[in-house]
Amino acid sequence: MPRTPKAAPRAPSTMKELKDTLWKAADKLRGSMDASQYKDVILGLVFLKYVSDAFDERRGGIRAELAADGYDGEQIADLIDDTDEYTGRGVFWVPANARWGFLAENAKGATIDSLEKSIGLLIDEAMDAVMQSNPQLSGTLPRIFNRDNVDQRRLGELVDLFNSARFAAQGQGGSDGRRARDLLGEVYEYFLEKFAAAEGKRGGEFYTPAGVVRVLVELLQPTHGRVYDPCCGSGGMFVQAEKFIDAHHGEGSDISVYGQELNERTWRMAKMNLAIHGLSGNLGPRWGDTFARDLHPDLQADFVMANPPFNIKDWARNEEDPRWRFGVPPANNANYAWIQHILSKLAPGGQAGVVMANGSMSSNSGGEGKIRAEIVEADLVSCMVALPAQLFRSTGIPVCVWFFAKDKGARAGEVLFIDARNLGHMVDRAERALSDEDIAKIAGTFHAWRGVESDAAPDQYADVPGFCYSATLAEIKAADYALTPGRYVGAAEAEDDGEPIEGKLARLRTELEAQFVESARLAAVVREQLERVS
Repeated sequence: MPRTPKAAPRAPSTMKELKDTLWKAADKLRGSMDASQYKDVILGLVFLKYVSDAFDERRGGIRAELAADGYDGEQIADLIDDTDEYTGRGVFWVPANARWGFLAENAKGATIDSLEKSIGLLIDEAMDAVMQSNPQLSGTLPRIFNRDNVDQRRLGELVDLFNSARFAAQGQGGSDGRRARDLLGEVYEYFLEKFAAAEGKRGGEFYTPAGVVRVLVELLQPTHGRVYDPCCGSGGMFVQAEKFIDAHHGEGSDISVYGQELNERTWRMAKMNLAIHGLSGNLGPRWGDTFARDLHPDLQADFVMANPPFNIKDWARNEEDPRWRFGVPPANNANYAWIQHILSKLAPGGQAGVVMANGSMSSNSGGEGKIRAEIVEADLVSCMVALPAQLFRSTGIPVCVWFFAKDKGARAGEVLFIDARNLGHMVDRAERALSDEDIAKIAGTFHAWRGVESDAAPDQYADVPGFCYSATLAEIKAADYALTPGRYVGAAEAEDDGEPIEGKLARLRTELEAQFVESARLAAVVREQLERVS
């Protein structure tokens, strides 16, 4: 009896289904290697799938364009391999041995030129070929697929499963790979979030929750100029900036991206993340310590957005560093080193948003209080936002965001305080998230205060007890330069339920006395039962 052929995998029909399919596929390799290598293998493979699908989509578009112009098959075959037709449209050139079709055909290994090659070796060679053909990716892609600790059988199965998902959606917009880039960008961010959650505290080294990043982006509105992140992780700040520009009908090319990252693997992730989103960023020739060696010493940025590691005790401290304009940071905490480094990078008119541990707003140890006072008196702080707890899976430390501006315009001599600790909702028992409405409320308040037009901003700023307050520098000085929003916004006004106070007191007293009577009755019942048992 003939066997029924196995049905081909059904292509995922929705974005959620695509993400779930790929994550389940990625689980094929879990347990056979350490978490950090596993992350590099999966993200590298996703990236290779993306560049290949985007290449195929552009290739089909070129073929259609040439045919429409009257070229015959032989002419099309000669012209379709013009690399400029790909790279000129923001699509990476993918050599034949790096195309996904070739890898999928040889997912169980192959014999090429009389040599037995595993799928891991084929993928390593594909990574080399892509980097050689696209210099901007040089030194970026992982070459770890043919190592002894990578299960080649499971890797082949993973390639098979990935083969059922196409990032380039034919007939859904453009032949320049933009549709593929959008889809893969979402998948890449989804994977980063999943890996960060899986790695717990270590995950915070490369991933900042999207809601927190959006608070920075929505308040600063980085639509042009130089955007810098001195501890860029996997590049999430830049990606959200690009999304903001796209949502406001701009072009990602309106910003120039600069960044630095200490961790080699994270630096590579950031390079891939930028490439996927069509951003040509300058992250330096390699990874490196921002304090020990600033890779962008002459940069004057229009926008700085950063989530530095909190409360670093061991950092490359040089007391003579010219960045310490407001005072030398203490040796056992780098918080004010990050703040002053960022301030040193601001161009005239530049703005910055920096995520910090709450302790930075009021600490006086190691001279931090004096440094903070100097920064406040220089009128560089524009806004302080206290965020809700549990936004980060990687730390239980409460966080805030400092916003700086070289030119505060009509708000010179004032600082806006926003207490957003009561916003957000729990997505599970461990993590809180900010909704679009929460972010719009914070951003709209800031924009109204600054007098900047915004869809979310009310017509005119007004202090709201318990939420926001515009304080003068004199008020801040009187509070010993503490910048905790709760000290300034006060308590929220209690809602008036319309019940007269005399009547409310009488009602509450009657209810309380009734509860006392019920409590006495229950106590008697308990005593009676205890006597029966004894």
